[in-house]
Amino acid sequence: MELLIMINACKISRGFFDIPVDNLYAEPAVLQWIRENIAEWKNCIIVSPDAGGAKRVTSIADRLNVEFALIHKERKKVNEVDQMVLVGDVKDHVGILVDDMADTCSTVCHAADELPSAGATKVYVVLTHGIFSGPAVSGVNNAAFEAVVVTNTIPQEDKMKHCTKIQVTDISMILAEAIRRAHSGESVSYLFSHAPL
Repeated sequence: MELLIMINACKISRGFFDIPVDNLYAEPAVLQWIRENIAEWKNCIIVSPDAGGAKRVTSIADRLNVEFALIHKERKKVNEVDQMVLVGDVKDHVGILVDDMADTCSTVCHAADELPSAGATKVYVVLTHGIFSGPAVSGVNNAAFEAVVVTNTIPQEDKMKHCTKIQVTDISMILAEAIRRAHSGESVSYLFSHAPL
């Protein structure tokens, strides 16, 4: 659940940044949303829709003191998943799919369909960046999850008019505090390693 912020003016030379940048994480906002909006969060499994998100979901699962799972996917073409295999047990648990971004949403929609058939009681999707291009809104409307939660890094008002499942969580306080800390010479990473539970 990463965001990239450049605190100083950006100067690029030969394709590389020569200024400091900090990787900001939406994890504190995600944890807060889960605790405040999913009554059964203590009985959830955090699920990555692919192996690349394993570190992300284990971090969130550790902070919530719950288990995690992942979905192994095989592709034959770009943006087209051929087969998905769930690695982990979601039976009788709320499944919370977590990813950094979704464009067409085909992966999260397919992954969401896997979880109820594996015994999940409910499914939620949490994304840092909801791009929602092409058939995404239609896919979300027809998918087997309760809600798809995105941060406000991308405006969603228009998409929300066509899809009541899209919900937005605000990360402005994370950004504001990161800017304040960078300006004051304080640790920005402290926000994420010591964020209150």
